Amino acid sequence: MIQRQEKLNNKHHLFLFGARGTGKTTLLKSLFSNDNTLWIDLLKDNDEERYGRYPDELSHVLNERHYECIIIDEVQKSPKLLDIVHREIERKKNVQFVLTGSSARKLKQGHANLLAGRAFTYHLFPFTTYELGSHFHLQNVLEFGTLPQLFEYDSAEDKNDFLRSYVKTYLREEIQIEQLIRKLNPFRDFLEIAAQSNGKIINYSKIARDIGVDDKTVYNYFSILEDTLIGFYLRPFHRSIRKQQRESPKFYFFDTGIVRALNKTLRIPLLPHTYAFGNAFEHWIILECYRVNEYKRLDYTLSYLRTKNDVEIDLVIQRPAQPDLLIEIKSTTHVTQEHISKLKQFKADWNQPCDAQVWSLDPQAKNISEIECLHWTNGLLNYSELDK
Repeated sequence: MIQRQEKLNNKHHLFLFGARGTGKTTLLKSLFSNDNTLWIDLLKDNDEERYGRYPDELSHVLNERHYECIIIDEVQKSPKLLDIVHREIERKKNVQFVLTGSSARKLKQGHANLLAGRAFTYHLFPFTTYELGSHFHLQNVLEFGTLPQLFEYDSAEDKNDFLRSYVKTYLREEIQIEQLIRKLNPFRDFLEIAAQSNGKIINYSKIARDIGVDDKTVYNYFSILEDTLIGFYLRPFHRSIRKQQRESPKFYFFDTGIVRALNKTLRIPLLPHTYAFGNAFEHWIILECYRVNEYKRLDYTLSYLRTKNDVEIDLVIQRPAQPDLLIEIKSTTHVTQEHISKLKQFKADWNQPCDAQVWSLDPQAKNISEIECLHWTNGLLNYSELDK
């Protein structure tokens, strides 16, 4: 089993959120495997019938037998069950509740009881570089992503079939069955366009025109993707949070393979030195920074920077009690003066101390005009403080 970076507190109540297929159940089974654990899987018809329709059944079960741990998988399918969990936490001091979810939307919309801080919150993502270790291969990661189940398949065709099935299952289970939207067809068109726009500044009006809905609907569609943990926003940099929220963000899907499945480009190889390869490489680096920030509780703020004359920095990292970090992501194997020109300008104009780096495929570390140029693995290592 591949060791996960997320370190759960197995002595405290907790929520574990993550998109479908990120390995939540597998992780929990490795940590809570004793006979005194009650497993409730709300994706199973029997458990949903028993506990989803009749939440008080949980109290009846706990009155009959003492369990050290109660694990409830996909708790968003029965938000009312959280009221029972809350009551049992107050009543029983020697039991741990572990709750997983692949969607926060139904919990939010149903004003679910989130246990008022009595449960720690964790997130699980597809495998990271460090988790994969010797299993990591950049070309495979960019083409197929790192959802755990992918590593059960050897052939590219099997991996492609899995990714296609995942996308269809997501549409059916997370959207249609959960009834998050009324009409599925516009959302299906939206998903494809959103994937084509992955990592680009969102133009809500253009997307709305393309799929025949209004701007508000497109906002809602992106919110659905965020709430079901299928992606996240990268906000524009500004020291004022209020001004930052006035500008359009970028949106990144949670996995590189899922983007290719939605784009219907799975059968097209990603060739180095191409535009598509560069986009996928940038996507991967930003995913890694996002995941490490969550796993290591770094409390960094990630954003992008774009000026009025369209000069852009890929990633701005605001680090507590440290200088800001400006990062340009390049898929080149040889960094030159040309690649650092924007960073050099921004670093000179930054109104406070900052670090500036280029992360690339160039194996040779170098310093050009006070811009640090690193192979991306070394850049990520420094960023994540894994060496401290």
